[in-house]
Amino acid sequence: MVSELNPAEMAAWRAVIESSQRLLTALDDDLRDTSELNFADYHVLVLLSEAPRRRLRMGELASRLIFSPSRLTYHVGTMEKRGLVSRQPCPDDGRGSEAVLTDAGLSALREAAPHHLHAVRRLFVDDLDEADLAALTKVFTRLGERLTAARAESR
Repeated sequence: MVSELNPAEMAAWRAVIESSQRLLTALDDDLRDTSELNFADYHVLVLLSEAPRRRLRMGELASRLIFSPSRLTYHVGTMEKRGLVSRQPCPDDGRGSEAVLTDAGLSALREAAPHHLHAVRRLFVDDLDEADLAALTKVFTRLGERLTAARAESR
């Protein structure tokens, strides 16, 4: 039987959901206003820029983005049409494919990053002190690890 949330639990839950959605929407709006990227595009470009040889297997990229394989295929397809990424066969496994960051994608990321990081600071970081940042990092790292493990076990 599922128990109801007490008032403190409900307040925390609502604060997380509502503020997270507002923050992600504001960051997405800001990216769209200042670049030709949206938040999902930016995240794809960041992950590929940090990957060895600027490439990741599609399954790994979907997992890191928390996208379904079909959603990632569609999204990468839209980015491919804009020249930001390309899809290439995996060199060590002809059955799989990799998303590869193009020079144009890296340039778009480099152009968007300074303004986006300023928006992250203005919309998120500036309202937090060191203790807040440490607590958020601790809580959301723990939650992320638990949820990732639970998802892996369910497959």
